[in-house]
Amino acid sequence: MDAFEESKNDINMWTLFFKSSTTIFLHGFSASSHLFMLLVLSIFWVRKKHTVPTLENSKQILKNTYFLYYWSSLLSCLGLSFGDLLLSVLNYFSGYKHGWTDLKFFAELDFAFKTLTWFVISVYLHVQFSHSSERRFPILLRIWWAFYFLMSCSYLVIHLGLYWKCSSLPFLLWVSDGMSIFSGFLFCYVGLFVKGREDRDLHLVEPLLKTSSNQSNGDNEKGLSLSGDGVTPYANANLLSIFTFAWMGPLLSLGYSKILDLEDVPQLDNYDSAKVVFADFRNKLEYDGNGSVNDGKVSTPKLVKALILSTWKEILWTTLFSIICTLASYVGPYFIGAFVQYFNSKTHQTKYKFYALVFIFFLSKFIRCISERHLFFQLRVISIKVRAALFTIIYKKGLSLSSQSKQGHSSGKNANLLSVDVERTGLFSWHLHNIWRVPVQVVLALLILYSKIGLASLVAFVSTIILLLANVPLGKLQEKFQGELMDSKDQRMKVTSEALKNMRILKLQGWDMKFLAKIIELRNFETRRLKKLLYSSAIIAFVYLSAPMFISMVTFGFCVLVGIPLDSGKILTALATFNILQGTIYNLPDLIYMVVQTKVSLDRITSFLCLDDLHPNIAYKLSRDSVKVAIDVVKGNFSWELHSPILTLKDINFRVCHGMKVAVCGFVGSGKSSLLSCILGEMPRISGAINLNGTKAYVAQSPWIQSGKIVDNILFGKEMDKKRYNMILEACSLKKDLELFAFGDQTIIGERGINLSGGQKQRIQIARALYHDADIYLLDDPFSAMDAHTGTHLFKECLLGILGSKTVIYVTHQIEFLSFADLILVMRGGRITQAGKYEEIHHSGTDFMELVGSHKKGLTVVNSIDRQVTLDNSITSEEDGNLLGSDKPIEDDEEREPKNCKVEKQVHLEGQLVQEEKREKGRVGLSVYWKYVTATYKGAFVPLILLAQISFQCLLIASNYWMVWATPISEDAGPHVRGATLIFVYVALTLGSSLCVLIRSMLIATVGYKTATLFFNKMHLCIFRAPMSFFDSTPSGRILNRASIDQSALDKSIPNQFEEFLMSLVGFLGTAIVLSQVTWQMLILFIPMSVACIWYQQYYMSTARELTRLSGVCQAPIVQHFTESILGSTTIRCFDQEQRFIDTNLKLVDMYSRPKFHFSSAMEWLCFRMDMLASATYAIFLIFLISTPKGVLNPGVAGLAVTYGLDFSMYGVVWDLTMLENEIISFERILQYAYIPSEPPLLVEENRISHGWPSEGKVDIVDLQVRYAPHLPLVLRGLTCTFPGRMKIGIVGRTGSGKSTLVQALFRMLEPEFGQIWIDGINISKIGLHDLRSSLSIIPQDPIMFEGTLRINLDPLEEYTDEQIWEALNKCQLSDEVKKKEGKLDSAVTENGENWSMGQRQLICLGRVLLKRSKVLVLDEATASVDTMTDYLIQQTINQEFSRSTVITIAHRITSILAVDRVLLLDNGHILEYDSPTKLLENKTSSFAKLVKEYTQRFSS
Repeated sequence: MDAFEESKNDINMWTLFFKSSTTIFLHGFSASSHLFMLLVLSIFWVRKKHTVPTLENSKQILKNTYFLYYWSSLLSCLGLSFGDLLLSVLNYFSGYKHGWTDLKFFAELDFAFKTLTWFVISVYLHVQFSHSSERRFPILLRIWWAFYFLMSCSYLVIHLGLYWKCSSLPFLLWVSDGMSIFSGFLFCYVGLFVKGREDRDLHLVEPLLKTSSNQSNGDNEKGLSLSGDGVTPYANANLLSIFTFAWMGPLLSLGYSKILDLEDVPQLDNYDSAKVVFADFRNKLEYDGNGSVNDGKVSTPKLVKALILSTWKEILWTTLFSIICTLASYVGPYFIGAFVQYFNSKTHQTKYKFYALVFIFFLSKFIRCISERHLFFQLRVISIKVRAALFTIIYKKGLSLSSQSKQGHSSGKNANLLSVDVERTGLFSWHLHNIWRVPVQVVLALLILYSKIGLASLVAFVSTIILLLANVPLGKLQEKFQGELMDSKDQRMKVTSEALKNMRILKLQGWDMKFLAKIIELRNFETRRLKKLLYSSAIIAFVYLSAPMFISMVTFGFCVLVGIPLDSGKILTALATFNILQGTIYNLPDLIYMVVQTKVSLDRITSFLCLDDLHPNIAYKLSRDSVKVAIDVVKGNFSWELHSPILTLKDINFRVCHGMKVAVCGFVGSGKSSLLSCILGEMPRISGAINLNGTKAYVAQSPWIQSGKIVDNILFGKEMDKKRYNMILEACSLKKDLELFAFGDQTIIGERGINLSGGQKQRIQIARALYHDADIYLLDDPFSAMDAHTGTHLFKECLLGILGSKTVIYVTHQIEFLSFADLILVMRGGRITQAGKYEEIHHSGTDFMELVGSHKKGLTVVNSIDRQVTLDNSITSEEDGNLLGSDKPIEDDEEREPKNCKVEKQVHLEGQLVQEEKREKGRVGLSVYWKYVTATYKGAFVPLILLAQISFQCLLIASNYWMVWATPISEDAGPHVRGATLIFVYVALTLGSSLCVLIRSMLIATVGYKTATLFFNKMHLCIFRAPMSFFDSTPSGRILNRASIDQSALDKSIPNQFEEFLMSLVGFLGTAIVLSQVTWQMLILFIPMSVACIWYQQYYMSTARELTRLSGVCQAPIVQHFTESILGSTTIRCFDQEQRFIDTNLKLVDMYSRPKFHFSSAMEWLCFRMDMLASATYAIFLIFLISTPKGVLNPGVAGLAVTYGLDFSMYGVVWDLTMLENEIISFERILQYAYIPSEPPLLVEENRISHGWPSEGKVDIVDLQVRYAPHLPLVLRGLTCTFPGRMKIGIVGRTGSGKSTLVQALFRMLEPEFGQIWIDGINISKIGLHDLRSSLSIIPQDPIMFEGTLRINLDPLEEYTDEQIWEALNKCQLSDEVKKKEGKLDSAVTENGENWSMGQRQLICLGRVLLKRSKVLVLDEATASVDTMTDYLIQQTINQEFSRSTVITIAHRITSILAVDRVLLLDNGHILEYDSPTKLLENKTSSFAKLVKEYTQRFSS
């Protein structure tokens, strides 16, 4: 016994010595650090006095931006200095009174040096920031503040450990620690966390992006305007407001009182704007660590490194918060054993330690909550910045891609890149720190276990390692499934995107259901991969959710086996530790999944960024001094494919001087458009040289019209010059068209100019080029889509008038325009076969003679009808003023029509064709949730899922109760049950709960994918069955968003979120029951707490819901703008508008980031308040527990309640409910498109047509009135006429007169407002759409080809043999071209048929109708893009092959319709003339006669 006492005394002496020596060391280290800082700061200050400030105005910037932070820092330093002085005085009096020890001596030194150092820092701050131009705190101070904060935290932890072992520490130490930590945190915030506002100001002073002077000025103004009242309150919030997220109050209040619109959401701080974020990211990506430019090639590691470096401040702070959060989470498990022992004894000697323990529990929970909130907020900021950087760099890359790169990257893949890959990369920020937190948490857990159960912790360690190693094959499995899923999704999105772009032709040809079946087939293939992914994820979740239970079974079993005593304290420590491990290991599959997904996405983004750019030096710019030469091409050889032995253009040599007009002509596929492309610098140069002198303007053959207002398309970034603008509108014959639009030039154009005719689109393109006022104009067959009147007017007014002094190269098939050229280039097979003036080459070569000869053949038809039409001088002189297509009858009619339109304007002023995207408002209705949960098996699985989750929670609580109840309170007491029984019951309960997890996960996976598939099919069926007006008014980006982002949410996120919410809700109720069972008073407390939480949630939700919807609405324009810009990149580059489009993209990204940022902030605002309520509730629970008399409660059960209370919070429930409501909005958006009003039925069983219908092809039109949408004016205004069967009908009229609209009504693309169309005695409105459309044939105005093979393009329904296809190709003059290709009928067709010329695409469309051989054929300007000889051959082919069919031809070439039986002339939706060409030409005053006369005169001249 004496030996024991002696040993105990030795231990006490050693403990005191250890405490004293440790404290002395800490004081000494602190004093040395402060002394060292004092010396370094003095040297730094002396040197600083000799430096000259670089920015004169920085002082003002500092005062405006840093006033609050400067004063808070200064006052904190002075406060620390005064506090340390006070501690020094108190320590001195204590030493004077009780004697000086080594400890007190070192403490005095420490306090003295601290006082001096902080006073010097205060003086430095005052002097430096009052009389100097410093813009930010020096790096020395910021490093010191960070070091001081970390040192203070470390000291507190060490002092807590010493206190626990030695029972007491001087009161002055605790005061010093508290003061140091508070001040240190403030310093760290000011020095590191003020979001780089110093950099923000610098960004405002210096231009970020290389812009032209006028653009940069405009941008700077816009950038500066963002820092006004509209900027987010976060930019100017004080420390307390940032700490509590109170700065979100005004927006939440506004959102609670009204439905938020985008205008209500404040702008981002300049530092967080896409412009600043991208500039920083780009610098990090383009420059290596030595400050030199890297090789320009992007790799995945480089991309990751740039993303990390551009968000390093946020990453640094999230790391700090993660450390604090992790350490705080382990305080409870570490001390819970001691709590049970003290609760069991409750003596007077231990009550203070008991109170201290209770306070520690509360404090650890409070610190954990605070650190979590700011951790998550900063992670969200990282996510927003990553998205902004990637959105912008992908867009910038897209504008610079070469044509070859664009062909290999479909628009569907591009849409996925922005909507899926960027989104997923941004989301990875949530898992960023889990990479190191998982192993750290495992190590900390094992250390705690080792301190409690010794060697048994090694068994837990081995079990954990085995589970962690199991991640390798599981991770590879997930990566494989994810890669397969993304590939299949890419394929589906590519076909969907192509179908949406070409929906008009699909419906006209009756192929829409075929393409839908193809998409459904691809989706089924995708679903098989989705099922694998979901079921494997469910099994992995089961394994890892059960893993902590498995570890606890093995660990406790080992303890019983080897005889390690188990008491309630050890059990609770182990259970609490395993509970933390459960979260860690449960998150592990998510971490692996996200790492795999993010790697796949980053690889895809990198591969896109590594695509070849357009070579910048294909064309050399001549100096302005060489005023004579505009374009000079010397020995040029060009090819679209760099490594192909076949050249596209060969031996190109020509020179164009300033002011020359150069015409380019040739047969289909001869290389005319390619010649313009090489001048534009779009086609790779193999050899030779191109020299250009001056700015360029380009008019593409396929019109590229940007979504937006007509006026914006014409101005195209230029300032408005009203006089020039009106002159150009007049020259381009756009005045009359604009009068017919309800909103004039403010009319919003639909996607790809959907609400404009082909001629209107082309004239807007020409107006854009004219307004640009360039030196060189490149026009690619601009007159093909126009009628003769308009074409003549534009040629004279534009080419010969406004562009009279400009250099113009124009490709044309109109032979009559060639005589005006100073130089004609005749092309064949990629070579210039003839060059010279019209007279020079007219008789010098066969190619030009063939072109002119075929045109003359067409004119002989006119002469055969009336030889005097072109020779009548009286008519000529009489109509000279009307040669521009403005003859009197049409003019009079057009004067009448605007009056009618004005009446309609007043009625429909609100009605643009393209409306803003509809979003639901207010809370998500319960009906939406009900539709989701009852979609599969009418909700039969829902009760089973609920039962499985409740059973899991009950069995889990029962297993924990069992272990606590069955083990003794302390090692001295005997066990209540045998060890084998203890483990057997625990294993049974644990396995039961694991089985419930498996059942729940599998059921949710099943419900998830079946519901997703059901609504995918429903939405796509509704979209494909929607009327064409839906596609006219709905940009494809909106539909693609639902088919990609929202469908992805439906596939994976929504089922997962339902599962998370269910787990949180049942878990919260389980915890509440455990706490109430210990202290019944908690039941009373839960009521006000729950009410407060629900009120907060409702107050927050009204804002969060609208912010989420706004985010969804604002993402579609980014994808749409990107897709649109890639399609028009040639035009954008030619006009040097890349920077303007990049700036537009930056604004769109900011529009998307604004609701995202404020939603993130609102979420943390709510969670902060939830956590504070939970912490207060937990504190009250602990007070109730303390006040419970000894013996009333089982200490083990009390300890279990305390353990459960550590994780007690309603925040999890509210968070998951909120996230569920945000995710369910994706389902809500899909529902919007799952109930679109449908077209009439495809088949009407009671009105099925016979197989041979129509047999005659007679078409009767009776009082037909048609409009594009209910809010738009009538386009056809009461047409009545008959097309006799087996006759050829020609329809003519100026652009926009209603020709194409009549065709759409014939195919029922537009349902009549009034009137009827009868074919062979059958009212087409009474039969099914498929019966109608499959019985008619059309060659559309815009030739469409689909990605795939030539065979699929000719015969999508696979109805014909190869022999029939070759016969059709031979008849449409394409067989020779196809035979040259390696794959013959299986030769590749790229997206939009880009590897075929426009004329060849038109001939493919002819091949389709030759195969189909319908009795009614419509040619909608079918030969507009081919040369006159090919046009003549096509007409001959049609006359031969469709001699017994009704052929309705809309054409602008008079030669195409002179051989018809009847001509219908339309004007502004009215029939102006309808008779045979002979009779109409006999009447010299007829509009048709004037049209023909003008056409022949134009050629003769």
